[in-house]
Amino acid sequence: MKDKLLNWLNIILVADVFLVILGFVWFAIAVIGNASGINLGLDLWHKLWIPLFNPAIGILMGGALLSGITSWVSKKLMKN
Repeated sequence: MKDKLLNWLNIILVADVFLVILGFVWFAIAVIGNASGINLGLDLWHKLWIPLFNPAIGILMGGALLSGITSWVSKKLMKN
């Protein structure tokens, strides 16, 4: 059960990493486009920052901490 839960957590974290990377790439391209005078969706990105990208970054950090703590606890329990 624990292994299945950790496997799902890792799958969710991998998908979340790709979402965060996609958001960063979109932001970088939109900023460059905005500096050039081309609208590449910077306003839409700003609207999605709070409801989408901000929680995705928080979930990524929390999930990484949770994954690390569970691995550490598992190693300590296996040792004893």
